[in-house]
Amino acid sequence: MIERIYSLLGLARRAGKITSGESQVEAMLKKGKGNLLILAEDAPGTHKKYTQWAGDLHIPVLVFGEKQELGKAIGLSQRSTVLVMDQGFAKAILKVRS
Repeated sequence: MIERIYSLLGLARRAGKITSGESQVEAMLKKGKGNLLILAEDAPGTHKKYTQWAGDLHIPVLVFGEKQELGKAIGLSQRSTVLVMDQGFAKAILKVRS
């Protein structure tokens, strides 16, 4: 299950369907965009702020994985926040998670 989610994140990144990193995710949330927000389990400082923000925008939030693993899955350095922009990828990730 975990590897499948990381695989889907990697595919979404290659397709240009995710935004990652706090500043880029914030910019997209300010525009009201996004379909799934993923927060790293080992970045508790981001949870309250982003969970509330995503809730206001009716974007599902998934607290999943560690910063290092999230970054590795999308081919970048460690990331505490990943915003899935594509509805299809978001649904696929949520389906795997449930």
